[in-house]
Amino acid sequence: MSKKTFIFVVTTVVMSFFAAAVLFAGTTVQDTFKMESKEYKTRKYNSATLTHKKHVEEYKANCGECHHDANGKPLNDIKTGENVQKCIECHKIPSRKPKKKKGEPKLTDEQRRAYHAEALHDNCKVCHKVFNKKVKKETGKKGKAPTSCNKCHPGGKIK
Repeated sequence: MSKKTFIFVVTTVVMSFFAAAVLFAGTTVQDTFKMESKEYKTRKYNSATLTHKKHVEEYKANCGECHHDANGKPLNDIKTGENVQKCIECHKIPSRKPKKKKGEPKLTDEQRRAYHAEALHDNCKVCHKVFNKKVKKETGKKGKAPTSCNKCHPGGKIK
């Protein structure tokens, strides 16, 4: 093998590894991660932890049960390695909705879900409640999906 051919082959292999790394960079998901966003300046509760792998493999949750487009349509066809936006990119207000004051109109669902914490709570709590009802109906036992503050937010309120 000539020196030029050898250098070409080595360069091609190295570039292929770099291309693969760039293609998959930032698109892998950890098995478990804290639901944190740097946009929050303060928080009332400790961050919830999402067991992504467990939800997918053990609970058989499909992508669209958590991930949706701007119109709320489930994204059921996400492939491993695809970039997925973080919730805060669309649900841009890093907090819960403000408490309603006397005489103020109630927020619409769309207005309420602009608040990041409200969107997450709606998504997780509704799914967990449905799961628990299904378990109760099928087994007669209480489902284990958390639905209270301290069950999702280890340590509860930040003091």
